[in-house]
Amino acid sequence: MKIAESELIINPDGSVFHLHLKPDELADNVILVGDPGRVDMITEYLADIEYRHQSREFVSVTGKYRGKRITVLSTGIGTDNIDIVMNELDALANIDFRTREIRETRRSLNILRIGTSGAIQPDIPIGSFVFSHISVGCDGLLNWYADRESIVVPGMEEAFMEHTGWDRHLPVPYFVRAGKAMTEKFSDCTLKGMTVAASGFYGPQGRVLRMPLAMPDMLRTFETFRYGDWRLTNFEMEGSAIAGIAAHLGHNAGTVCCIIANRHQKTSSPDYKPMVRSLVELVLDRI
Repeated sequence: MKIAESELIINPDGSVFHLHLKPDELADNVILVGDPGRVDMITEYLADIEYRHQSREFVSVTGKYRGKRITVLSTGIGTDNIDIVMNELDALANIDFRTREIRETRRSLNILRIGTSGAIQPDIPIGSFVFSHISVGCDGLLNWYADRESIVVPGMEEAFMEHTGWDRHLPVPYFVRAGKAMTEKFSDCTLKGMTVAASGFYGPQGRVLRMPLAMPDMLRTFETFRYGDWRLTNFEMEGSAIAGIAAHLGHNAGTVCCIIANRHQKTSSPDYKPMVRSLVELVLDRI
């Protein structure tokens, strides 16, 4: 099947529309960060830099770490941007840009997001690293794609909605596991997470400034939710879309976050950059 020009836009230089990457510029190992400035920080650790591109919030660099080829890419904030990033990464890997047809041999990428996060549970300290074994999508993105039931974790969605008294006006949540191979790389050096990916920073994460919440008791119900041995551990804003789209498309993906705030204790660390740098070094050694 030939993909129409309106569905996959290719720039005149042969790069994909938003990311401005060309297929041969994409490594099999991809590190995603939200902040474009963090791309340059990670680039300090790379050798043999091949490419650097910038388009809007999407900054990308491809180079090598200890001989292994890596692409570092900033996504900006939110799952709407992740929809762009994940689909365009897959297009670069698995669609022939010359013929506009899906390649017969599929390429699977290793995709890991490095982020910052706020802990939900009181016993998760600032400065700890949480790997999202399960991502909870409160953003609704995955519901736009067919066969969501084939990748979600059975039972969790219903139990979560019942426990929280989920408001009927909100998107139906979904629970997705990280890639097994990626999970194994970080299981011995991070806390086991079930991470909520929110569709915003304020109301969707239970913050109140001048507008009241649709679910005023949201933080307490999130903190007290249990499903077997699982509990909700932390908030961030991108991991569910990464895990969900990767599961659909056959990529090995996950999210690991540095905890820079604790919502239960109402504490935060303004000097979190050294902690993030330590996480970056851990990721580069493990990925």
